[in-house]
Amino acid sequence: MSDGAWAGLAVAGVTAAYALGSRRLSATPVTSAIVFTGSGVLIGPALLDVVDIEHYAAPVTALMEAALTLVLFTDAMAVRRHDLVSGGFLPGRLLGIGLPLCIAAGWLLAWPLLPGLTVWELALVGAILAPTDAAVGKSAMSDPAVPPLVRHGLNAESGLNDGLILPFFVVFAAGVPGTSYAQEGVAGTFWRSLLLSTALGLLAGDVGGRLLRAARARGWVARDWGQVYVLGIAVASYELAVLTEGSGFIAAWVAGFAFGHAARRHRTSGRPQGPDRTPEFAENLGALLASISLMVFGAVLLGPALQHLTWEIVLYAALSLTVVRMVPVAVALAGSGLRWPTVAYIGWFGPRGLASIVLGLLVVEEHVPGTETLGRAVAVTVALSILLQGISAVALAQRYGRWYAHASAAAGERGLREGTSVPEGTRVPPSGRSVR
Repeated sequence: MSDGAWAGLAVAGVTAAYALGSRRLSATPVTSAIVFTGSGVLIGPALLDVVDIEHYAAPVTALMEAALTLVLFTDAMAVRRHDLVSGGFLPGRLLGIGLPLCIAAGWLLAWPLLPGLTVWELALVGAILAPTDAAVGKSAMSDPAVPPLVRHGLNAESGLNDGLILPFFVVFAAGVPGTSYAQEGVAGTFWRSLLLSTALGLLAGDVGGRLLRAARARGWVARDWGQVYVLGIAVASYELAVLTEGSGFIAAWVAGFAFGHAARRHRTSGRPQGPDRTPEFAENLGALLASISLMVFGAVLLGPALQHLTWEIVLYAALSLTVVRMVPVAVALAGSGLRWPTVAYIGWFGPRGLASIVLGLLVVEEHVPGTETLGRAVAVTVALSILLQGISAVALAQRYGRWYAHASAAAGERGLREGTSVPEGTRVPPSGRSVR
């Protein structure tokens, strides 16, 4: 049997095994991210050596890019303007204040702990590890004991910050000599990756959404093919940007906003409407690809990184999950009226996941000096996040829920700021992200 067949069998076996016990495991500290990442380390070069980056570089990159493209598109597609204004002070503060501070803190703390990296590479570390992933700590963001404002805020933050981080990533990468991003310089990268890719994404998403709305109005679209259509628009927006040497991720994220806005307008008629199931197939496929990507991450990035651990990398990973995340969150929420247990809860549950993995892999593939250290720092930080924030999610969500119930009762009619209402109808898809 060929090496490729062994790798495929391992991936299929782990996926099937987890699926069989998924409901039983959902109420335990053992998350899907822990299972898939741990299985990846097992089949990687550090142990069984079934999968390694040298033989599978192209398919590994394609898999992870496809997963991130779908997640970016469907997350953005689900966002509505009133999601960020009706009880939405929390995501606004986390994204507008907390995210830039998190990038800056990650940049500055990397300086003394990751020697040998340039200023731009240190900035890349901060940017790559800034976005959060709700799927890693799903229980913390979906437990009904946690007040809706906090659940909605964390979900909205994780659904938007992976897209908001992309401009920082491409500009910082353009400053690193020897990378493909640096070939056109910062100005050229700004033009192609930010402006042109954004315009192409808006065009693809808006036209795609309008066409779907028109076809639905005439009864031309079958339900299952309507869901497949979403995949086509997501891929088209990505490839349009790639053809023009821009950022496919930025285009896909922007296209998701435009597509969601244009396609939803068909639901304004006076007839009763059920939940929009159009993005479900893309969400489920994105969640599956993301889980498999975590397994590949364990094999090709985390396993080798564990063989070259240094105390500096471990310390940086620990600080990234605590100081780099929690201090910016505390600053962002100062004066918001939220109690300190809420601020601590939100600060701790900023898990790193798919976006950090994919962006880190893209930098490592550039093979310029410093990328090995950068890749190891990203891999260890994500792994520590998956482990610690995954196993603590259920217990801390229940403990925080008990505190909230007690504090609400003690506050009486005055209530708590945490009790601020949020838009009804929020649901959590397989990826763990909040959609409408």
